[in-house]
Amino acid sequence: MGMRKKTGTADGEKPRLNKEKLQRAVKVFSFIRPYRWQFTLGMLMLVGSSLLFMVFPGAAGEMANKANGTPKFDFSLLEYGLFFLVILVIQGLFSFFRTILFARVSEQGMADVRKALYGKLITQEYAYFEQRRIGELTSRITTDVEQLQNAFSVTLAEFIRQIVTLIAGVIIIAWLTPRLSVIMLLTFPVVVLAAFFFGRYIRKMSKKRQDVLAQTNTIVEETLQSFSVVKAFANEWLELRRYGRSIDEVVQVSLKFAVVRGLFFVFIITILFGAIFFILWQGAMLVESGDMQVGDLFSFILYTGIIGGAIGGLGNLYTALASAVGATERILEIIDSRSEVEPTEEDSSVLNRMVGEISYDKVHFSYPGRPDVEVLKGISFDVRPNSKVALVGSSGAGKSTIIQLLLQFYQVSSGAIRVDGKEVSKYDLTAYRRNIAVVPQEVILFGGTIRENILYGKPEATEEEVLEAAAQANALEFIRSFPEGLDTVVGERGIKLSGGQRQRIAIARAILRNPSILLLDEATSSLDAESERYVQEALDKLMEGRTSIIIAHRLSTIRNVDQIFVIEDGKIVESGTHDELNEIENGVYRALAVLQFEQDSKKQPGTL
Repeated sequence: MGMRKKTGTADGEKPRLNKEKLQRAVKVFSFIRPYRWQFTLGMLMLVGSSLLFMVFPGAAGEMANKANGTPKFDFSLLEYGLFFLVILVIQGLFSFFRTILFARVSEQGMADVRKALYGKLITQEYAYFEQRRIGELTSRITTDVEQLQNAFSVTLAEFIRQIVTLIAGVIIIAWLTPRLSVIMLLTFPVVVLAAFFFGRYIRKMSKKRQDVLAQTNTIVEETLQSFSVVKAFANEWLELRRYGRSIDEVVQVSLKFAVVRGLFFVFIITILFGAIFFILWQGAMLVESGDMQVGDLFSFILYTGIIGGAIGGLGNLYTALASAVGATERILEIIDSRSEVEPTEEDSSVLNRMVGEISYDKVHFSYPGRPDVEVLKGISFDVRPNSKVALVGSSGAGKSTIIQLLLQFYQVSSGAIRVDGKEVSKYDLTAYRRNIAVVPQEVILFGGTIRENILYGKPEATEEEVLEAAAQANALEFIRSFPEGLDTVVGERGIKLSGGQRQRIAIARAILRNPSILLLDEATSSLDAESERYVQEALDKLMEGRTSIIIAHRLSTIRNVDQIFVIEDGKIVESGTHDELNEIENGVYRALAVLQFEQDSKKQPGTL
């Protein structure tokens, strides 16, 4: 829930649309700068359309004066009709082109925002995603950007239209009927103060509703991503109840939001229409006394209604804009954050192929979220180029952390990690990681085709290179057994493939990468005997001619490595070959080997 703490409104804090927030929100206009002429032209058309609209009430009133026999201008009723027609056509054209221009600006501008936002998210450091829930980050790139897009395409235009209407209307009625306009303008301060008062509470509740709704989206996303676990534990009812509680909270917040908005509209309508009826009464008295023409009263009534509608709409539009400013803040918080790397094309971040010499020198490390718990306690070891080493130990000993530090997912607390004699932090990170390939225990495949997943190791590879990598990974046979071959869709996270097939696709991906350094994180631990054989053969081919670090669960798979390091409680307690470690009396490795032998014997009686 770290994201919510950073972006949400603190308890008791009243959200305000202050100068600082507005200045920050204005930064989002940099995304529509490439389309500024379209935006400016659209705004001019919006203002022109709004001003043309304000001609209608005055012209309609003057037409009534003409019919009543007291006109100010010498125009016929036919000419008034033609005038109205011309104004309608011009206003229609303005509205059409303004809509198209704003649509282009909002669509293209928000596409740029989405690209920038995704670019920032995808280039954040590893720890960033450990501190935030994926559902909340997804909400930033969907809900918040959509809200911002609505603000640009609809809300901002309507807000400016209402402002133009309000100002033009006030000027016109002050010129036409100064006495009545003074009476009407006395209602303005009350309405504005009421809008401001209610607007603060509406913004607060709108923000709260958005945060609660993001929580419900997070629950849905987490559940659907882990639906196999939900099914396996028969926890459909538990998840339904959890989601139901979250939805109920959304409903409660939304109903409170609706009550406040309802009170706001009631207040506005009561004040507004009360003032209108009072003004009508005053106007009727002026007409009766001969101080005002009927057409002028008719125009004034129309202008008053338009101005009242503008005032009533401004409060709601202001709230929508304030919500959009809140969404902008959350978006800019991500966009302004520091990236771990700058995305580059494959060929634009080239590092000469590494030799693969690795050295850990008194490395200490604690995870950022748990600084008081030291995971690695002075780890030191060397790996020769093109050699194979294995890390062995119980769960939580620190094996995976050693791999993560080599990948620079985290930075060491103290000590140093060197590759080819140079501290890893001194390398260009993108080029450095392109010299490394990982085959994890839990293979993550994307939902596309087998070809796309293999090409992830080298996007520009040829068809022949893909086929060769698949063959070396012992994957070509099962790939060709599918009717679509390489074009077979693997499904979400590779669900349509077996565990062994997924592992071989991952190995083919790593072979295509042709890395200097290979990291294997218990790559065969969850496979059956037959799948393990195929995968192990593929891994043996993959490890040829490159430095390999293996996190081993099954000790039988590391008999022939050059060096084994036994990790216990963040320290290396033993090192040597398989045979050397087996000779140590009361040794940790020997105890692990005996325990695993006993477990394998129980699983397969009669085997040695």
